[in-house]
Amino acid sequence: MGQVQLEERKLKEIEHSRKRREVLQGFERIADTHAAAQVGDLDELIKDKEKFEYHFSNMKYYAVVVKSEDYKHSWLEKRCAPGKKILDFACGNGENGIYAASMGADCTGIDISPEGVANATKNAERMGVADRCKFIAMDGENMTFEDNTFDLGVEYGALHHVELDKALSELARVLKPDGEMICVEALRHNPLIHWYRRRTPHLRTEWEVDHILGVESLDIMRKYFGKVEVKFFHLTALALVPLRKTFLFRPLLPIFNFIDTLLLSTQLIGKYGWIMTVELGQPKK
Repeated sequence: MGQVQLEERKLKEIEHSRKRREVLQGFERIADTHAAAQVGDLDELIKDKEKFEYHFSNMKYYAVVVKSEDYKHSWLEKRCAPGKKILDFACGNGENGIYAASMGADCTGIDISPEGVANATKNAERMGVADRCKFIAMDGENMTFEDNTFDLGVEYGALHHVELDKALSELARVLKPDGEMICVEALRHNPLIHWYRRRTPHLRTEWEVDHILGVESLDIMRKYFGKVEVKFFHLTALALVPLRKTFLFRPLLPIFNFIDTLLLSTQLIGKYGWIMTVELGQPKK
């Protein structure tokens, strides 16, 4: 029965992803923000405007993620270089792996959604890094890579889609002994944010809502990695979302980011932020 339930859950994930990937080929987190942060050909990448507004209505909140995005990009820039092999775990439309490839790394991205893999492949071609990117449809809980394949790993918002123990065990297996990984994940502790998730069931599967990570998830990560370092982001900055397309947004965001840096510096309050980054290292073999 457990296996049947697991497969049903994965089929629902694939179907949910299909609906989203058929609407947007481009990178999700720059789809509804200040014009200065959008890609120039955004309209071409949105395949159905009406469906986009329905299936991506939460994208407006990603207007404030500059600080966590910069942190992730800085992490990748310091590590990605020619000869480095990076796994883009649950790659979606491929933005993280493509960014790593732009730094010279060789990217292999996996996703349970064939539509995501197809979009990621097209995006790599569009960004001129197709020679350093390969995207494959694969189950992240049962990867077919050999042990110790990758120097680096990156994932964004994927770990609440999977059974955490299975996925982390596989990630520890396929990373080299000195391999490192950065994970960017939403948090479930803020009651207002979690209330919004439950009020918008069309934006995510039931499994997702029930498995958003918490700080207790860090203890599960420590079962598989000797190094687990966390930073918390985005609390007061969310108040700027209604201003995201006005002239006030860009000057105010650094101020609110500074406030969040102070407020979220410890786990006691940090867990009430929206997003955390977790750096994993020393995979346990």
